[in-house]
Amino acid sequence: MNRPSNKATLELGATAPVARLGELLLREGLITPQQLDQAFAYQKAHGGKIGRALVTLGFATDDDITAALSVQYGVPSIKLSEVEIDPEALKLIPMETAARHQVLPLARVGSSLTLAMADPTNVFALDDIKFLTGLNIEPVLVSEIEIEKVIQSHCGSAEDIERQKELDDLVSFIDEGTAGSVELEAEDEDTLNLAALEKAAEEAPVIRLVNYILTDAVRRNASDVHLEPYEKEYRVRYRIDGLLQNIMTPPTKLRDAITSRVKIMAKLDIAEKRLPQDGRIILKMMHQSRKKQLDLRVSVLPTLHGEKIVMRLLDKENLRLDMTKLGFEPESLEKFQRAIFKPYGMVLVTGPTGSGKTNTLYSSISQLNKTETNIMTAEDPVEFQLPGINQVHVKEQIGLTFAAALRSFLRQDPNIILVGEIRDFETAEIAIKAALTGHLVLSTLHTNDAPSTISRLVNMGIEPFLVATSVHLICAQRLVRRICGDCKVVDPISPEVLTEAGLSAQEAATARLYKGAGCNTCGNRGYKGRLGLYEVMEINDALRDMILTGASAMDLKRKAVEDGMVTLRRSGLTKAMAGITTLEEVVRETVR
Repeated sequence: MNRPSNKATLELGATAPVARLGELLLREGLITPQQLDQAFAYQKAHGGKIGRALVTLGFATDDDITAALSVQYGVPSIKLSEVEIDPEALKLIPMETAARHQVLPLARVGSSLTLAMADPTNVFALDDIKFLTGLNIEPVLVSEIEIEKVIQSHCGSAEDIERQKELDDLVSFIDEGTAGSVELEAEDEDTLNLAALEKAAEEAPVIRLVNYILTDAVRRNASDVHLEPYEKEYRVRYRIDGLLQNIMTPPTKLRDAITSRVKIMAKLDIAEKRLPQDGRIILKMMHQSRKKQLDLRVSVLPTLHGEKIVMRLLDKENLRLDMTKLGFEPESLEKFQRAIFKPYGMVLVTGPTGSGKTNTLYSSISQLNKTETNIMTAEDPVEFQLPGINQVHVKEQIGLTFAAALRSFLRQDPNIILVGEIRDFETAEIAIKAALTGHLVLSTLHTNDAPSTISRLVNMGIEPFLVATSVHLICAQRLVRRICGDCKVVDPISPEVLTEAGLSAQEAATARLYKGAGCNTCGNRGYKGRLGLYEVMEINDALRDMILTGASAMDLKRKAVEDGMVTLRRSGLTKAMAGITTLEEVVRETVR
């Protein structure tokens, strides 16, 4: 492949290109003048380059843009997915420089460096790289979206790089600050020197690092923070939009000091390292120029190489109490609201841990919260404090179980009872009796879908006639990630794949699905935020008769779908066709 010299490239960057990108695409018949006008309007509103705008709007593909730019600049183009990147070449350029200039070193041959560039006319980038490496630069053109993804996988986003530099400075400061400080020595196999442990935990560098981890988690909108000890490393991970991501690896010598600092903040026993512990931290911080208060639920678990800590961030501002914004389909929301406004009966919300069940229940009782209504909740733990509602924190170790709390509630003249989770026969029996004696009972169960909840209650030991008469509605839910609005592009998926996923042949032929290409807004993940998928099964007379005769979950599901129930998979496909989420997310979280 004959590549232009640096001199030719510099001259190319100094003069106007032979033809503009839009003109080239028009000449090739790849876009229409109307599409170009729309792309210019999008570029004006959102910034960026015209090629990125055309791809985002679905008027052209990445390959179209790259081929046209190759002609425009007179520089050969390649696909990064089809070349092998030399790890030694990657080390020649600092990661912040690669991210800033959108370049990637591919290979070094003698005194020449092949450099992938999104913009080969960037003279400043060429000069910078030549100065840093002392090599002659041979540029090749790659798509802007592709190079962003590869830089992200090797180096992280620009925001991540800035935070990593901040962390490196902090760790460097900690290494200096802890040099010569107290060493943590065990007095025997099971007992640590507590005085040394407390001193290490209260040292300024350790406090700074723990504060950094917590505030960084808030900045990234993480829901959980994991501090994980292993034999040769100490890992920090955040759960962002439902998926865990590696964030940093602090020095292993700080493991015990960090653990002790978190346990002190959560008012836990730092001397107890053999048993699990649970606590709570109230965090006050400045975020986006205003004061913010967060509750953190802290769980400490002894593992092979030390104590693992998981902190769940509970942010009242992220609690959505408006049911119309949770993601319900209109017909499903109408059924759900009809059930919760009944004076008695049971409404169950089901799904795995972290599927948004608590948010749905809180949204329900916030609608029902009136001056004339007595609402009581039993939760483990109480995640958010709601004004006007009597909330009880269940503590099984002292005998305050869900069942014990429910018995007490019935002597407190309640109208509405929320049971955090039905875990056993005793709790289920009391909840159902409450629902049959004039109370509205809301609760959760861990089941795969709405129909299988009936089987679960019967298997717990509840008589089918009690289930049929007490349960009015079951709502199964999942959370899927939203496509980032700033980098949404058309996702060409074959009709066969769509049909296999559950769309009809007619829908598959006309459906237009989307995905996130990745940008700085979403950290190059293509997703930002989450929304719910809902399967709402209203128990009508036909379903009651089937429950009484011992019908299977499959039979119940078939009948519910006939009566208009929207399944989890259908709810997901509807949102994918609306461009809110991706088919990949729907398939990951639901089954046909």
